Amino acid sequence: MGEILIVEDDQEIAELLNVTLQYDYELHFAYSGTEAIYKLEERKYNLILLDLMLPGLKGDELLSRIRKTSNTPVIVLTALHNQTKVVELLNNGANDYITKPFHIDELKARIQVQLRNQLSNLDETQEVLQYKNLKLNLLSQEAMIQDKVAPFTKKEFRILQLLLRHPKRVFSKQELYELIWKKDYLEDENTINVHISSIRRKFEQFDKENTYIETVWGIGIRLMGDHQ
Repeated sequence: MGEILIVEDDQEIAELLNVTLQYDYELHFAYSGTEAIYKLEERKYNLILLDLMLPGLKGDELLSRIRKTSNTPVIVLTALHNQTKVVELLNNGANDYITKPFHIDELKARIQVQLRNQLSNLDETQEVLQYKNLKLNLLSQEAMIQDKVAPFTKKEFRILQLLLRHPKRVFSKQELYELIWKKDYLEDENTINVHISSIRRKFEQFDKENTYIETVWGIGIRLMGDHQ
């Protein structure tokens, strides 16, 4: 299931997209350009649906910033029928565009085309995170330990992805909960503890020779390694 970031400040359109796409994709929403920047710093998405007329940082400015660091496919949602502007957006890095009001079936088809193109153009070296004998394929969401598929749950995979992207950072339980579950942390240590314990058991099952996660007492967890 691909992950899509929808950057749209119109609540009605956002809700329409949620209702029609939620069963095919994992959806994340940002309601301003600035909020989208924060979300893009937190995780990698398979596709971005980007409205042009956003409060604060405008859609075309956000597109330029995205293209400085990412090749994630971007489909622009626009009410503009200005051909010159459309050409400008495509030249500046948009993969496709669709004008409002749009037919949802057309949008779905355009999304599928971009995701297929992403698969065919995938450079695996950019889509795989590796640490010791662990490999995380970010596109297939598959984890391998010593070349064997490890049955991490979706949340466990995300925890590992976060740790591998930031190998020297210590994450508190609150940070992990809010970044992975996308909810306010209400002192629910048990949820985090259960997932970390499960991850450790699976590492022990597949690779007894290595330790992957360490606890920094009183602070949180991080990858085991030389952090000097």
